[in-house]
Amino acid sequence: MSLRRRTFLLGGVVGTGAGLVAFRSAGAAAAAYPFTLGVASGEPSADGFVLWTRLAPSPLALDGFGGMPDVPATVEWQVASDQYFGTVVAGGTATAVRASAHTVHVTVTNLLPGREYWYRFRVDGQISPVGRARTAPAVGTSPALTMLFASCAHFGNGYYTAYRRMAEDHPDLILHLGDYIYEGASADVRTHAPAKEITTLADYRVRHAQYRGDVDLQAAHHAAPWVVVWDDHEVENNYAGMVRENDTPAGDFATRRAAAYQAYYEHMPLRSAQAPNGPNLQLYRRLRWGSLATFHMLDTRQYRMDQACGDGTKVCPEADDPARTITGATQESWLLDGMGQHLATWDLIGQQVFFAQRLSSSDGAKSMDSWDGYTANRTRIQNGWQSRGNTSTVVLTGDVHQHWAANIMNSYAGQDRVIGTELVSTSITSGGDGNAASDGTSSLNPHVKFNKNLRGYVRTVTTPTQMNVDFRVVDKVTARDYPVRTEKSYVIQAGNPGLQNP
Repeated sequence: MSLRRRTFLLGGVVGTGAGLVAFRSAGAAAAAYPFTLGVASGEPSADGFVLWTRLAPSPLALDGFGGMPDVPATVEWQVASDQYFGTVVAGGTATAVRASAHTVHVTVTNLLPGREYWYRFRVDGQISPVGRARTAPAVGTSPALTMLFASCAHFGNGYYTAYRRMAEDHPDLILHLGDYIYEGASADVRTHAPAKEITTLADYRVRHAQYRGDVDLQAAHHAAPWVVVWDDHEVENNYAGMVRENDTPAGDFATRRAAAYQAYYEHMPLRSAQAPNGPNLQLYRRLRWGSLATFHMLDTRQYRMDQACGDGTKVCPEADDPARTITGATQESWLLDGMGQHLATWDLIGQQVFFAQRLSSSDGAKSMDSWDGYTANRTRIQNGWQSRGNTSTVVLTGDVHQHWAANIMNSYAGQDRVIGTELVSTSITSGGDGNAASDGTSSLNPHVKFNKNLRGYVRTVTTPTQMNVDFRVVDKVTARDYPVRTEKSYVIQAGNPGLQNP
């Protein structure tokens, strides 16, 4: 079915800065609005990206179907080179069905590289908000990239002001490094739906819908394409492969994990290559941003061995067992093979848990959930990128609910040579307001240079010669609409790894 610009303009969709307002005709307004969860784009390539939406006039309906009847819906989509849709460059239709909660994933191709585009959807006369997307630059070009990354957005712990501020930074790209949702029932500021620990497909769909309904999160999705990976809370806290944290609530974990993975795919702007296959979903993948940067996106949950010594923070010789892996052998080889291709100036590894060594006490206690619990795997990867000549490697991390910055060392015991850099984003809300006075840096970890326990995100501006890094913070998330500021900045030089003051 062809799209006519006139029928879209009757809906009068206009973008206004970071906020996007959808106006609907009087006739369309009589029906329940289906685009309550907004729109999103992701997985940018040089010729396109993925578009996403979900039809959900009653997004928190406990059956997980969002108030949609059990009939297919034809959803029209448009991509334009201007926000007013004066020049529509692509369009078509997609079919939303109940089996996938009436979600829509459209893979758009044949666009120009390195360009801004705007997109929207329509169904039964109802018009979606407008989103802004961007194609990656062409190979052989290296324009500057403004990229933000974030993680850990517990709905119950506070408001998503940091997401709103991310939209206001007008980024080219946003990375989310996990814990997009939380599975538990706890609530300090806002109440989770459903009000229990989620375990079924319907539960996970409702929880995703609740998060997606937040207008600040929608603003961040509408502002730029996203590249996402999960951590643990998209399923269950600290799970490892098919090993649960504990036996509560009861139930078959393979079935629960499959439900969580399906709901995750349904609600993220991912390509069909990431569609789940039973209880499995291959999320690790590589994206190119021209010849400037290669993003190696990892999955450190699905293939990891169980945490050593019963998890927690402790002294644990088992953590150094050469057989232990957090990535699995296949993903480890895939990562190093990709780094060895030298596709761009920068190798950016997007992943979940603290990568550099971080001792908690003088007796050598470390977190068993982080790479410190899988030291041989970390050493193989570090040695691998060194032997392949990768000198501009930056590891991007989430999980720990605080900002950190660290030099990655060839030997942490000897503190001999910096071979890479780790940037750790704090949480969007998880942990509540935090404590601005705390400082976790210490002589136990001289390579760890910065720590701040406030909520926020990390902003990077990358060129062929350097990466400028800003650790962005908001003072409170238990109250709405706090301003954002830069707490600390660093520069990382291409070919000269390590943190430098600007």
